[in-house]
Amino acid sequence: MNLTRIALATLLAGAAAAGAGCANPDPAAGYTMVSQYRPGIRTVAVPIWDRGPHEFRRDIEIRIAEALVKHIEATTPYKVVGAARADTLLTGTLKEVEQRVLTYDPRTGTAREIQIRFVCDFTWKDLRTGQVLVAREDFKVATEYVPESPLSEDFFQGSEDAANKLARRVVEHFARPW
Repeated sequence: MNLTRIALATLLAGAAAAGAGCANPDPAAGYTMVSQYRPGIRTVAVPIWDRGPHEFRRDIEIRIAEALVKHIEATTPYKVVGAARADTLLTGTLKEVEQRVLTYDPRTGTAREIQIRFVCDFTWKDLRTGQVLVAREDFKVATEYVPESPLSEDFFQGSEDAANKLARRVVEHFARPW
């Protein structure tokens, strides 16, 4: 019976210590239970991004906007709405899409693995105050695809992967600075 009380007291003390360590709102002080996202922001508008003056690939900016909307809705507490009702606005420009061959098949000389790289600028702005929350220029993401059998991927599949990676990396900037 005495052993049960000691075990219970130890368990309660450990829970209280863990709770106290996790309740600190300052992320620099250790673990926190406070949301990593900015308080007071509930909605984001995501218009279709622009293309740079030398980028002519069709509909790639639409796929980026779709990936951003899906990733914001799936991973953040924010709701994507139209600009007229939004607290914040996420705008961007896809400046460049580059492709380069990473490896060649030594027997045929054809590309075995190709890298796609997106270079973009984006800004996340609070529409209520006019304050720019995040601004990045020449932000780069890269992915690879395999055009040969058995995968036989094409540019569309590779660029779709790059758009999803770009969305994930942009939404990472929605978290409060540490």
